[in-house]
Amino acid sequence: MALGAAPRDILRLVVGQGMRLTLIGVILGVLTSLLLTRLLATLLFGVHAIDPIAFVGSALVLVVVAFVACYLPARRATRVDPIVVLRFE
Repeated sequence: MALGAAPRDILRLVVGQGMRLTLIGVILGVLTSLLLTRLLATLLFGVHAIDPIAFVGSALVLVVVAFVACYLPARRATRVDPIVVLRFE
């Protein structure tokens, strides 16, 4: 912001980078868990080895938590006066 970025640009940058990493992790995790379901089938109780509700539900919870974890600090960073931060450093 000290170099001319708008607050919405900072918000978009921070949330975008965080969500990109989150989506890559969720996709890799779902693919890995689909490949390992045969090994884990004996540990699952009351859930089928490939249960779409469990996969989608857990992935959705992770994405929502990651979005909140990215959005809240980014929103707080957009409200900081750049001059105060530069003087503090």
